[in-house]
Amino acid sequence: MTDFELKPTALPSWRQRTSLRVLNLFGWRMLYRPLPGPRGIVVVYPHTSNWDFIVGLFGKWALNLPFRWLAKDSLFKSPLGGWFRSLGGEPVDRSAPQGMIRSQAERMNAADWYWLAITPEATRSYRPNWKSGFYHLALEAKVPLCLVYIDYPNKTLGVVDHLHLSGDQEADLAAIRAVYEGHRGRFPKNQAPIVLQERRADERR
Repeated sequence: MTDFELKPTALPSWRQRTSLRVLNLFGWRMLYRPLPGPRGIVVVYPHTSNWDFIVGLFGKWALNLPFRWLAKDSLFKSPLGGWFRSLGGEPVDRSAPQGMIRSQAERMNAADWYWLAITPEATRSYRPNWKSGFYHLALEAKVPLCLVYIDYPNKTLGVVDHLHLSGDQEADLAAIRAVYEGHRGRFPKNQAPIVLQERRADERR
């Protein structure tokens, strides 16, 4: 994995070099392998602390890639809405008549470049499973996953592991578990087991 370690001197812009140096200053290193295409889903795990957002944000700036993330539309109507959009946030209208999975897949495939970051635990607190939306979205849009880990004991932000889903859920989950094996969040007791919670059928349309 050391072959994938980013060094500030290898980055082209001042902002990228500074962002990585800030991570390095706090003892973090970043591993990166070029993404396997122009569209896909970034699965971020484990997510157990507010600090995950800060580490991930500096990592995003170091790569200078316009990763996107979704949040409820009311968040973007707040005074901070413009700032959230500048960070790659996009509102989700949960009252939309069309299914969220299909409409999001269409949005992804209509763009020249669209990588969407998702935390499948959906909370920093413990839950007994992952939400399965990312899995169904990847299958619907026919895009790969990039499995990102924020490993606190080793202070490593890893953006190197890619996976093309087969549609065999058990086999796919086994492959995902293998990637995340041994990586721990800031509060390991809050990490969710890598088991999918199925969505309602009407959410998949």
